[in-house]
Amino acid sequence: MIRVLFVTSEVYPVIKTGGLADVSASLPEALHQQDQDVHILLPGYPAAMAAARKNGSLRKAQLRIGVYPVTLWQTQLPGSSVTLWLVDCPPLFDRPGNPYQNEEGSDWWDNAHRYHLFARVATMMALGQADLNWIPDVVHCNDWQTGLVPVLMNSSYKRPATVFTIHNLAYQGLFSHETFRSLGLPDSLWRFDQLEFHGQLSFIKGGLVFSDHLTTVSPGYAKEICNPQLGYGLDGLLRHREHALTGILNGIDTRQWDPESDPYLDHHYDVDHLLDKQQCRKDLQQQVELEANTEAPLLGFVGRFVEQKGIDLLLDVLPALLDKGCQCVILGSGLREYEQAAVQLAEQYPGRLSVTLGYNEALAHRITAGVDLFVMPSRFEPCGLNQMYSLRYGTLPVVHRVGGLRDTVFEPQHVPFDQANGFTFDSPERPALLAALTRALEGFNRPNTRQRLQRNGMAGDYSWQPRAREYIDIYRQILAARQSIIDD
Repeated sequence: MIRVLFVTSEVYPVIKTGGLADVSASLPEALHQQDQDVHILLPGYPAAMAAARKNGSLRKAQLRIGVYPVTLWQTQLPGSSVTLWLVDCPPLFDRPGNPYQNEEGSDWWDNAHRYHLFARVATMMALGQADLNWIPDVVHCNDWQTGLVPVLMNSSYKRPATVFTIHNLAYQGLFSHETFRSLGLPDSLWRFDQLEFHGQLSFIKGGLVFSDHLTTVSPGYAKEICNPQLGYGLDGLLRHREHALTGILNGIDTRQWDPESDPYLDHHYDVDHLLDKQQCRKDLQQQVELEANTEAPLLGFVGRFVEQKGIDLLLDVLPALLDKGCQCVILGSGLREYEQAAVQLAEQYPGRLSVTLGYNEALAHRITAGVDLFVMPSRFEPCGLNQMYSLRYGTLPVVHRVGGLRDTVFEPQHVPFDQANGFTFDSPERPALLAALTRALEGFNRPNTRQRLQRNGMAGDYSWQPRAREYIDIYRQILAARQSIIDD
């Protein structure tokens, strides 16, 4: 049994802004199911403290980090038997808004101080300085918010082994040199091969430099971030550490996402009863006020309205598709210009285009089950989860062949037909997306082709269990390497 401290800034269902929260719940649970002793460490945001009070918690330690008193609370992740630790420091974490931004959408001015304190608490737990009678063998950190943990641990000779997972390299935790000095970090860390990055402090660089092993969320993305186009200035460092970088495809929670038992669906189906999927289609059309047309191909999009997700590309091609009789349902929010463009387009195509701003978990499930084609024109996608939800639900994905999308969606023209499960395009441009959608519509209108692709997709294993085994292998490797250093 390996003792793992899983350090993260968000975890579902306690607090979620993106896919990191899903991974931070599902991977520890999968590790726990494979008999590993996993504890999650999370900042004590208001939602987290409320969940702890509801779920029951024990105050386990009183710490002082600089001028801040900190209480460590032990509870369980809701719906799981995995231990959850909360870093209760009201001056830094008891705030409105989301974990990283205020209610106006601006980053908290003291984010560096907030996540530096979080890292110091993680380090104390890792080094047995929190008096908890539990010391991890491995500390698994995630994204820039935890990037200082391996840095602070590095000076301890008998420290645990460290893993750092890159979920999205575009978010790096960059702060000024003045902020670096205010954190009290050693001046020796202000070097180009440590924390300094073009005159700024880079939290994520700390994780990349000082961790024993690096992972990211798909094999495709692991290759992409080693190149300038998606390396965001860190590709040289990542190429230098490529021997210690592994791409492991994320899984999905197959209990929450199961067309046979999904509580958000009024009708259920499986791979042997795909005709019942049509009822989910009718339910969705009725809910979002689309025309009750059984012949019109129905497209879906669920995601953030930002350039990365390619919402602009979808809005650009939609008129041509809607004019040919297609329907589309869109769920998401983000940049106001994209929200306004989507709403205006829906007003031009009543009964054929539905746009719901915001996020609605129930509607996301209903879209995944009810549409015929799920569109993901992302310009880059470290892993992507929606395409795996779609595959599991027998909904054919149409995706830009990047990152994790390249690793999960395969078009008949690129692979043997018994491996094909969707449609892809290679350039994030209007003609390429339109051509892929045209091929997808042609394939969908051929029942034999459609059903074979659906069956191939639904037969895939998208669970976390095989992924967890890959992480356990990495834990064992770095533990052995760490022990050999200590023994020498």
